[in-house]
Amino acid sequence: MKRVLTATACAAVLAPLALFATASPATATPPGIPSLATAKSQLAALTVAAEANAGTYNRDLFPHWITISGACNTRETVLKRDGVNVVTNSSCAATSGSWYSPFDGATWTAASDVDIDHLVPLAEAWRSGASAWTTAKRQQFANDLTRPQLWAVTDNVNQAKGDKDPAAWKPSLTGFWCTYAKSWIATKSYWGLTLQSTEKTALNTMLGYC
Repeated sequence: MKRVLTATACAAVLAPLALFATASPATATPPGIPSLATAKSQLAALTVAAEANAGTYNRDLFPHWITISGACNTRETVLKRDGVNVVTNSSCAATSGSWYSPFDGATWTAASDVDIDHLVPLAEAWRSGASAWTTAKRQQFANDLTRPQLWAVTDNVNQAKGDKDPAAWKPSLTGFWCTYAKSWIATKSYWGLTLQSTEKTALNTMLGYC
């Protein structure tokens, strides 16, 4: 005799399978990531030039983190934006939550293990044209929440990246290279920054992973 499952019983059996099938690292992404076609167009329009003024860079010339809303500064805002189930205290500091780092695929449950990466590093921006900006414009760049410039990532991975461009450093996850390149290009395009020929070659290679 065949056993017929009711609709309720079927749902009970299938629900765990559905959860398993859709399981993936939960994360938000910054706004403004362009399409591949747009990124290619933006890359073609960027000015290729040698870097300059490296010896005059000072991180303090890019004021951050600034207050964004209430007690929340830029770092805390990105932690809330890109984390999952983030709980903050009255000072806006994250007391719990989880953060997926797209650079290396790690997930962290302590905010202290997470850095907010300037995708286009401040020193890189300085060498690519930001040395001619006003301090006010550099502050806007260092706290840019409108474009894909700020990412919550594993702290030591961010430190290993330092101020390197894509010719010298790429995320270990090749599956993220496409998004990384598109975000880098969009940021440099909006802010009118230059790039080196080796950097452009590396970005074209990364776009090949899209």
